[in-house]
Amino acid sequence: MHLRRQKRELDARTVLAFAAIYIIWGSSFYAIRVAVATMPPFFAAGLRFSIAGACLCLWSWLRSDPPPRGHQWRNLIVVGAFMFLGTYAGLFWAEKTLPSGIASLLVATIPVWTLLLEVFVFKLAALHIRTVLAVLAGLVGVLLIALNETETAGAVSTFACLAILASEISWAFATVLSKRVSLPSTPIATAGWQMLFGGLMLLLCSSLAREMRPPPHIAREAIIATVYLIVAASVLSFTAYIWLLARMSPTKVASYAYVNPVIALALGWWLGKESITVPTLLGAGCILASVSFIIFAKAGEPKSALEESGVRN
Repeated sequence: MHLRRQKRELDARTVLAFAAIYIIWGSSFYAIRVAVATMPPFFAAGLRFSIAGACLCLWSWLRSDPPPRGHQWRNLIVVGAFMFLGTYAGLFWAEKTLPSGIASLLVATIPVWTLLLEVFVFKLAALHIRTVLAVLAGLVGVLLIALNETETAGAVSTFACLAILASEISWAFATVLSKRVSLPSTPIATAGWQMLFGGLMLLLCSSLAREMRPPPHIAREAIIATVYLIVAASVLSFTAYIWLLARMSPTKVASYAYVNPVIALALGWWLGKESITVPTLLGAGCILASVSFIIFAKAGEPKSALEESGVRN
């Protein structure tokens, strides 16, 4: 029976699903960098999630999933605002100046912020000494990266780093909040409506910021990168993520949280000619050690928001 289970977990579909959440989500950081090189950041993010959200909502409808009801609409709008407007406005804006590999490392701190919110804001978890050390390691990693970026690129990169950290706190808050409010019973419907509402809010921000006035010249590479983000990084990878969660332990699936930055750093160095310095590697080591410890420390506990804190990217 054990061998049959191992075979089921290691079949071709499982390998492809892990490849999607490892490689595609890892590569999405470089795709964002390419997209925002010539496309306004709020517009690019809004276009991505409004279209991807509409596709997931359509899929949910074709599956005959029950539609949201009553106060669930309000909850979807609120959670979608924190999870997509608050998160991706900062990330897309920051990647106009910040290397994609650095952005991925800062995004990898989501489990740290989620844990802190669970402990100090929502009172859902206790803080132990080993967890404190893991959080401190993650924060040291962030500090190393931020100081290095300040030295190499100045204040602009410092603001970009802060924007990403604020955006990840927004995502972490939305993740914990989503466990406390009523949402549709199916993950596809929930994610689809949150993406759609968040994407529309991002497009509204783009309009208020007059990003498309006058219309910018958008390079073909930016269009291709945006299509990739919609189809591969949002629709296909999220489908793979949901499929894996139904068949594997959440801890195994959550391993993408520390694989994605490795993929992003490698692609940024290879395709984007982004430099990788010693402080970057040290910071990466601290962050990945912190994230892996926090994720695996939760492996034997009841399911918490940490197991869903990185449905990205």
